[in-house]
Amino acid sequence: MQVDAVVLDIDGVLVDVADSYRRAIVESVDRVYGDTIAKADIQRFKNAGGFNNDWELTDAAALFVLTSRETDVNVAAFTDAIAETGGGLDAAKAVVRELLEENAEQVLDAWDPRGLREVFQTLYLGSELYRDLEGGEPAFDAPGYINDEPKLVSEATLDALQERYAVGVVTGRPAAEADIAMDRVGLAIPEEHRFTMDDWEQGKPHPHALLTLAERFDARQVAFAGDTLDDIQTAVNADDEDPDRVYYGVGVLTGGLTGEDGRATYASAGASAVVESVEDLPDLLE
Repeated sequence: MQVDAVVLDIDGVLVDVADSYRRAIVESVDRVYGDTIAKADIQRFKNAGGFNNDWELTDAAALFVLTSRETDVNVAAFTDAIAETGGGLDAAKAVVRELLEENAEQVLDAWDPRGLREVFQTLYLGSELYRDLEGGEPAFDAPGYINDEPKLVSEATLDALQERYAVGVVTGRPAAEADIAMDRVGLAIPEEHRFTMDDWEQGKPHPHALLTLAERFDARQVAFAGDTLDDIQTAVNADDEDPDRVYYGVGVLTGGLTGEDGRATYASAGASAVVESVEDLPDLLE
């Protein structure tokens, strides 16, 4: 991989979100519906595709909880059906309608995405930051799980990457939350070299952000390091769409996919390489 540019995801690559975003998913559904999924089951939704946005994953998890009260379905069957239907929240709603038929509208009426989002943001941001970023009062007092995101990358690794390559960021985070994470790890990226949830409608795995950064960098070969199958698919989609450049998807094993099973899952999705952590990226690219 003789690359000119490196693009980094944030969650599971630069910061550990197991006790922040993923904890907020589980606890948001529980607060609203009195039942929830296991934290380990979040990866099943991620692997189904189309859930780069954790608000939408929370919505889909809530749909599962509500659907499981009406019919005998487990998380594995529910997420497999989502994957077969194309992935993402629209697929989750389609699965609900297929499973429940005439009872589906009852579940969809009980489903409250706005309420889930308010609880999620309160849990994740905490009361004070919620007021600053959301512009209103939080649903309840909370310290904020955003404060519990350990760094996964060292200053030395970021320096090595920025000395050798053009470096960009593509993340599903809102811009303000991306800024907080990048400040935490000490990564300064100009706005024109990053894409957040606020910058393009489609989100990953749509290749627009990666294609645009490659053009802005005038790069011929681009490595995109991420922790989900949607990240790998983003690189695959960019490579398919842009015949003038080469895009490599690099799977990182510090998110939900780990160990040998994680390596095999990345490989089956078309990853060009897999690393234990982003700390291994400079050596991989040498």
